[in-house]
Amino acid sequence: MTEQNSLNAIDIQIQWNRLISMMDEADIALLHSAFSTVVSDSRDYAVILLDSQARSIAQAQICVPAFTCSLPAAARKMLEEFPLDELQPGDVLFTNDPWICHGHLPDFYVIVPIFNEGRVIAFYAGAAHVSDVGGRIDELTARDVYEEGVRIPPVKLYEAGVPVPVMFKILRANTRYPRLVLGDLGALVGAGDIVARRCREFEADYGAGAIDRIGEEILNRSENAMRDAIAALPDGDYPAAIDVDGYQTATHIALTVRVRGEEMELDYAGSSPQRADASINCVSNVTHAHSMFAVKCLLARDIPNNEGLFRPVRTTAPEGSILNAQFPAPVRGRSMTSYHLHSAIFEAMALLMPTAVQAGSGSFWWISCAGRDSDGEPFGLHVLPNGGVGATDDMDGHPVMAFPGNGTFTPAEIIEHRSPLMILERSLRDDSGGAGRRRGGLGQVIRIRTHGVQNARMTLRPDKLTHPARGIQGGEPGARGEVWLDDRALPLEPFVLNAGEILTLKLPGGGGFGNPDDRDPQDIARDIANGYVSALCAVETYGVARKAH
Repeated sequence: MTEQNSLNAIDIQIQWNRLISMMDEADIALLHSAFSTVVSDSRDYAVILLDSQARSIAQAQICVPAFTCSLPAAARKMLEEFPLDELQPGDVLFTNDPWICHGHLPDFYVIVPIFNEGRVIAFYAGAAHVSDVGGRIDELTARDVYEEGVRIPPVKLYEAGVPVPVMFKILRANTRYPRLVLGDLGALVGAGDIVARRCREFEADYGAGAIDRIGEEILNRSENAMRDAIAALPDGDYPAAIDVDGYQTATHIALTVRVRGEEMELDYAGSSPQRADASINCVSNVTHAHSMFAVKCLLARDIPNNEGLFRPVRTTAPEGSILNAQFPAPVRGRSMTSYHLHSAIFEAMALLMPTAVQAGSGSFWWISCAGRDSDGEPFGLHVLPNGGVGATDDMDGHPVMAFPGNGTFTPAEIIEHRSPLMILERSLRDDSGGAGRRRGGLGQVIRIRTHGVQNARMTLRPDKLTHPARGIQGGEPGARGEVWLDDRALPLEPFVLNAGEILTLKLPGGGGFGNPDDRDPQDIARDIANGYVSALCAVETYGVARKAH
């Protein structure tokens, strides 16, 4: 087909959807070829298409949304080390440096230049959270990043299609689960073959330079839509401040949203300083990525993720703060901080956009189980259970669903097949959703023991044990999380689940939206009938007896 010089609205829609479909295909290939539960079941990964300038233009629809911001920035950083004119077909760039990638060592990033007739026409960018990179087995108490595992600077993992042997030797030697880690890495790289094939087909159909042409349209139109949304807001400074669990002591997140014309700044000055005694620090690219996802939900929820959306928005945080941690800060459990940023942003925007904001979420927790199987081989199981999602103006929060993120729960059958654990119960946690005109999403109760006389080495990373998911616009907070080993509360250190003991996890509920006195009595009656809210809670929280009179 001859080269097209202009694109009309129909061309743009067709080609944009085709790019997204290409990435969905790569997503499915990665999902089905991954080895670990954290990738194949929890879906903690992303596949993204970048144009020839390494700007993100399309991603799979179900992958981790925050990677949209960090992957292209990482790609451009890696291309500083390996300039475009030095790359060749079959090259694969790799790093897991937290200050380049998504803030902690288990996130592996690969960047693949896609060639057609001697030209780089696009890049495939993939990220996956792998099972292990060495380091400490606990999640939260490292004193610097060196204790957290192996850190690989930007390197070539493949050169002209040939694996670089020393890189695979280093990775194999620095993980407890080489089969899982190298298997997931192979799946991550392999998904790029599909993207490369589809990109060449795209150019065959639409002409040389077609990806850059549609990419420019995507980026410019998305940027303009975001600028229009920001320009509709009144100029001003909009502050918020929240406290969250942190580790042993609370973390303070301070935020000022500044709206000026068609641009916005999120300034986190005043937040807690970085910690040298806890792995809950965020590097700046993680802070930016999680902030942008919340901003997108507010201002451009219907536009597929791409880098153009974020051009009018910037984030700042003081160097040395917990949201702009400086090397070599420990960062393994950075989600203990970053997964709360949406609450601060929504709170700051509540006056500006009172019906668009969302209450706080009960997500997410991290569970891992390690040991050796009956053949003496090491195994690692990872599960990412979620609490309830915060309510919005027009609907109750979803139960046990990830936000912000797209992680899913590993099926009980997989858990029991790959580890000595048995799932005794997984049920909705009644009375856990924050009260409001719209009720917060319910958390869940998970009860676990081991098979027979086996023991299991466990690590947990719970959250919202002391600071629950926040309500908004008069809504109440969700229920706090709880962790019990038999009848005693469990400290947040690695432990052994001994035969006969029962581990009980009570995941937090989402926050409520609006005054509970305004909840429709029919909704309350339905909640009671469904077992979501007990009759006692309905009386104490919603005053159903008063309403009956």
